[in-house]
Amino acid sequence: MPREQVRAIANAFLPARPWGNYWDHCYTRAKLGSDPLYPGVCDALRGTTAPLLDLGCGLGLLAHALRAQGIALAYRGVDNDAGKVARAGRAASRAGLADVDFATIDLAREYPTHRGSVALLDVLQFIPPQAQARALDAAIAMLVPGAKLVIRTGLADGSGRARVTRAVDVLSRAVGWMNAGPSRYPDAEQLRARFDAAGLQAEFTPLYGDTPFNNWRVVATKL
Repeated sequence: MPREQVRAIANAFLPARPWGNYWDHCYTRAKLGSDPLYPGVCDALRGTTAPLLDLGCGLGLLAHALRAQGIALAYRGVDNDAGKVARAGRAASRAGLADVDFATIDLAREYPTHRGSVALLDVLQFIPPQAQARALDAAIAMLVPGAKLVIRTGLADGSGRARVTRAVDVLSRAVGWMNAGPSRYPDAEQLRARFDAAGLQAEFTPLYGDTPFNNWRVVATKL
């Protein structure tokens, strides 16, 4: 993302006091400045009009990226980490983001009611295979004509990038940034088959940019 956009978004995560915790601010600057995730997702959603549900939203960076890119979709982010959700809400309010909402929901127990597009970013690999299937089925059921399911995930393809991705995901759990470690990375052909069965048009695009990770953008569109 452009440096001025990264700086503006990160400033929304500055602590209220100069001696406060700068972790979210520093993380946001590093994430947005190096990871092609958010520009890739914004490109996928550009031109759509359906409301967006961000499953596993974390700090809600997608909401900031969308607005910075001039995309005014109604946005709702949900996550099971109440601390991140609270900080996401404060940062969105500080940035003056309109039509943005956050909620704490345990996606292992329930899914919110929604009709529109869905984002699943860096989520699937952290939940067991059966839960992955439930998450995908729930997301697909939420789509309306013209809406998109946008996924960013590592893929199980045996590559060196895949091994690096797993190692970093394990480390993220060890240091406490993620509240779960990696379970199983999705298989591309199994994802294609699921989308085909649901009548969705799917596109798989590498989204690792200059990083060493095996990240892919998967966009499944309901025609």
